[in-house]
Amino acid sequence: MNRQNILKELAPCGLNCRKCMAKEDGDIKKYSLALKRLLGDFDRYAERFSAFLPVFRHYPQFRDLLDYLTKGDCTGCRAGMCKYPDCGVQACFREKGVDFCFECDDFPCDHTNFDPDLHERWKRMNTRMREIGPEAYDEETKDIPRYQ
Repeated sequence: MNRQNILKELAPCGLNCRKCMAKEDGDIKKYSLALKRLLGDFDRYAERFSAFLPVFRHYPQFRDLLDYLTKGDCTGCRAGMCKYPDCGVQACFREKGVDFCFECDDFPCDHTNFDPDLHERWKRMNTRMREIGPEAYDEETKDIPRYQ
């Protein structure tokens, strides 16, 4: 994949936008819409099945979550606003004029405002991109789930 396409796929922090639950044209939205379409009007069946398969008592909550996952509206961090509350990367990468955090002279820093787990993941992703380049990193991680 070329650099231009990589910039559409990978956020400045290194997370894969295509795999994000909020991405307007992402995989999660696409597959959630497909599942919703396949299930059709399953509510009445779930109610009937719940008499002998108790897990189906939770179907209304599942349907609500599935509905939420079909509404992804994010255009990506480079084109829109970051969905992570108080993300420090959003303004910083523009201010520094870099495509990815690892390209900044201050990397690694404490300006992300990420929780400790995401901050560590951010450092690992960017360190790896610095080692092999964004194109190779995208190829290396393209089949790995975003949420792990």
